[in-house]
Amino acid sequence: MRAALALRRFFAAPGRSGLRCAPLFTFAKAAPPPPPPPPPVPAHPKPYYVTTPIFYVNADPHIGHFYSLVLADTVRRYQQLRGRDALLATGTDEHGMKIQQAARNVNKTPKELCDDVSQRFRDLATAAGVLGEDTVFTRTTDQLHVQTVHKLWRRLMKSGHIYKGSHEGWYSVSDEAFYQPSQVATVKDPVTQKDIQISTETGQRVEWIVEENYKFRLSAFREPLRRWLTDNPEIIVPQARHNEVLAYLSQEVPDLSISRPRSRLTWGIPVPDDEEHVIYVWLDALTNYLTATRTWERASEAKAWPTDLHVVGKDIIRFHAIYWPAFLMAANLPLPRQILAHAHWTMDKQKMSKSRGNVADPFELLDRYGVDAVRYFMMRDGGIINDSDYSEESIRKRYKKELSGQLGNLLSRATSASLLPNGIFPRPPEAGHLEASDHELRESLSSLAIRVGPHFDRHEFGRGLAQISDAIALANKYFTDNAPWVLARETESVTAHRRLQNILFHSLETVRIAGILLQPVMPKKTDMLLSGLGVDSVERRWQDALLDGDVQGKLATRQVHTNSVLFPKLPMP
Repeated sequence: MRAALALRRFFAAPGRSGLRCAPLFTFAKAAPPPPPPPPPVPAHPKPYYVTTPIFYVNADPHIGHFYSLVLADTVRRYQQLRGRDALLATGTDEHGMKIQQAARNVNKTPKELCDDVSQRFRDLATAAGVLGEDTVFTRTTDQLHVQTVHKLWRRLMKSGHIYKGSHEGWYSVSDEAFYQPSQVATVKDPVTQKDIQISTETGQRVEWIVEENYKFRLSAFREPLRRWLTDNPEIIVPQARHNEVLAYLSQEVPDLSISRPRSRLTWGIPVPDDEEHVIYVWLDALTNYLTATRTWERASEAKAWPTDLHVVGKDIIRFHAIYWPAFLMAANLPLPRQILAHAHWTMDKQKMSKSRGNVADPFELLDRYGVDAVRYFMMRDGGIINDSDYSEESIRKRYKKELSGQLGNLLSRATSASLLPNGIFPRPPEAGHLEASDHELRESLSSLAIRVGPHFDRHEFGRGLAQISDAIALANKYFTDNAPWVLARETESVTAHRRLQNILFHSLETVRIAGILLQPVMPKKTDMLLSGLGVDSVERRWQDALLDGDVQGKLATRQVHTNSVLFPKLPMP
């Protein structure tokens, strides 16, 4: 209740919010006020709220962006499959020096560049099957977002966590961040052979800057952040990222510069009541998670907040696990419940880069293989702990072996007109008519959802999909070993007919159960599959993925369609 009330007040109209900017009475760093304790998490049920990072629009999207999108969408769909309302937030980050420079390089205004590239990201989210009524797409140039950023700034200012002073340090335009001297190294410029300074964390060039700006008292939140992470060891996954953040917090944490002088940066949200400064791009960008809950029309913002899962790349974990929770602590808003910092996609074991020419275009992949096949590949082979290497050969192998060769092949064989001439789903077999090969497959299917669920709960989709793939492979072997096409020719034998029905039942049950469990990953193909099996939309819940799940006697009335090809053959590469 307190969390909901805090969020309602946060989004109240400025005249009633009490969030007016406090007068600035000093330009020196004053003693920090004690940080408030993190607010309690609401006890009432709420929609599961999952976010992608909002994507920076200085370049077109690549498969790393697609991976974050699909990973978050798979989490959202899995939660919905388990019976929970869910909201996904994504969008584009459109301010900062990199955008200002990129626009200048292509002879466009920053807004023109942002409009063009943001639309590409929206197109990708649409093509990936991510955009829908339970998705919010936020642009940081939206007026609602600007208003939300101003409200957060005023709240931080009023609570005494922002002050104005002189700042100097090593600054990276590319990273939009300052670095400590210990985070900077001297190297030779490969072109000029002159000494330059780079960030040891990102490899980007830095320059020494001295300027006046606003600062956030990040140092005051070092201990609260450490306690939060120590008391909640599963806040950041995988564990290696959790340990990295704790290691960073084990040393002194300097206050954070959160504005830039307008004389140097014009493309950004102005600081409230101070037109000479614009707001630091990461404070601006992170606030989108608040903006998204405000724009969701199906539930109140208090009902949606806090975030259940932030899906981010491992390279931006510090912003989400240190800066963002510190801002929320200072604003007295509930903290995120979990942060998933996934690994990257590489090509030829190197980080993807346009300059290297090793960037995979997600739109081309979707055109070539179809959205669900690419989603499956990403979730099957994408790395959470370790980077994954992309190749055309890898995606074709998954498609041909597991999707077309196993799932599609089993469906096609088990629904062929020669074996299932009346097109009716076979009845469950009687216990006395089961053979040893039936028991092996039945044991696999009976426990499949139980084995897959914990992996999906931990966002280990590759491991969960491996379990499903193994069950389908076992069913294909079962089908081949039992040779139902031979039994189908023994038209006068009651025993042969009963055995044929048992084989078809277990094969189609494999496809049905797999189809239900695969819905978060391949929503379009599984809809085609389950509809082809005559499975009603209300029978596609996680709890319906049970063997012999014919509690209402509906299987005998299901009409199976036999004329659809789930995964067409791929053209030659």
